[in-house]
Amino acid sequence: MVIPVLLVPAVWGVLAALWTPRGPLTGAQALGSIVISAAVGVLAGRAARSRWPILLAPLLFVPAFELTRIRVSGPSVDPPHLSPIGVVVLLSGRVLHGFLSVVPMAAGAAWAHRRPARTRFRRFAGRALTGSATALTLALAVAATVPARTAPIPGGVAELTSVGGLGVMIRGRSPDLPVLLYVPGPPGGSDTGMMRTRLSGLEEHFVVATLDRRGGGASYPALGGRLTLDSEVADIVAVTDRLRQRFSRTRILLLGHSGGSIPAIVAAHRHPERFSAYVGTGQAVDLQASDRIFHQDMLAWARAEGRGDLVARLARQGPPPWADVYDYEPFLLHTNRMYGLPDPPFDLAVPESTLLQKAHTMTGMLDAWDALYPRLQAVDLHRDVPGLAIPAYFVQGGREMRGLAVPFASWYAALNAPDKRLVTIPDAGHRPMSDTPELFIAALTTLTGT
Repeated sequence: MVIPVLLVPAVWGVLAALWTPRGPLTGAQALGSIVISAAVGVLAGRAARSRWPILLAPLLFVPAFELTRIRVSGPSVDPPHLSPIGVVVLLSGRVLHGFLSVVPMAAGAAWAHRRPARTRFRRFAGRALTGSATALTLALAVAATVPARTAPIPGGVAELTSVGGLGVMIRGRSPDLPVLLYVPGPPGGSDTGMMRTRLSGLEEHFVVATLDRRGGGASYPALGGRLTLDSEVADIVAVTDRLRQRFSRTRILLLGHSGGSIPAIVAAHRHPERFSAYVGTGQAVDLQASDRIFHQDMLAWARAEGRGDLVARLARQGPPPWADVYDYEPFLLHTNRMYGLPDPPFDLAVPESTLLQKAHTMTGMLDAWDALYPRLQAVDLHRDVPGLAIPAYFVQGGREMRGLAVPFASWYAALNAPDKRLVTIPDAGHRPMSDTPELFIAALTTLTGT
């Protein structure tokens, strides 16, 4: 009887991997993982009537889980990478999952076994460790299940919704205002916090729908299957159609930032009947050309700064594109500093994001980046979007990174559109909406006439 019961943790590992291959991503999944893991620990502890299940149950669960999810790919599930970003991914991926499964399992086994310790010290130590693990488990259960929420707007619109598994925050002081859909920057991007803390003024002029791209924020559970430019465009179109239906609009305004501006402008190019105008900020044009400029500039910067380790790494990797997402780590860590720009704000301290969404900010972005970025290397707007059938507006930073500014300048000069305008904010960098929010709002409302 004991041996079959002790196999239950392995069975639970298989089922957990099929259910949540990247670990629990929602409050319901986190609570389910905690409760089931604790129950498995209790069952193992009662069957064995010893302390061995405290270690044995997790040791059976973890390999079963890892082997079952081996078909899933991405930095959060691949072997750990010992680098600054790799450590963050390890902590917010496997370690966090351990607190939601292994810790309650061990705590359950500790409470259930019936053999008392032989000495007073061991009894005290055992109770202290078990009590601490239980308290931590209960605290995580409570924190992880607190739902996201957004403050109401009297007479207006304020809601967190989902479209085909994609998280969308919708806010505006009146449902009669023009509707604006914002597509954030990187694959797996989520700018919900930034839109609430820095650009809440847009809600006075628009019904603002902020999309969490597949893999980011509330859309992390929707990451699966094959991510491509076409799938990203389809996501934007699906959300657009829901907004058009929801607010009885024929067309809406589309705003794309950085990496998100690629699928956004392609959506506007392919489906002009759905959009009143396109607005790009930190506009990306040719990712491969941009990355090669970043590589050149970073090599020169690293040499000037005496960063021999970085010079050696970039020289060893050669010019991009690169197959491994971690090859882009120097860009993620040093590009803003190289161009004298502030690091991008995450603005995570908002109730619109759950604890798990905040914890998975980096894992979601890298998992989506790993799946999508290599497939965007062939995109070049010089060829793919030579013109738009709707007005094309751009709000760019005067201190934009050279890797993006150079391709944009040549593409914008040749772009055909019924109305084409560019506003440059001198003191802004790659993120005008967070660098200079008031000026960005003024530019956007002036360009769109709202």
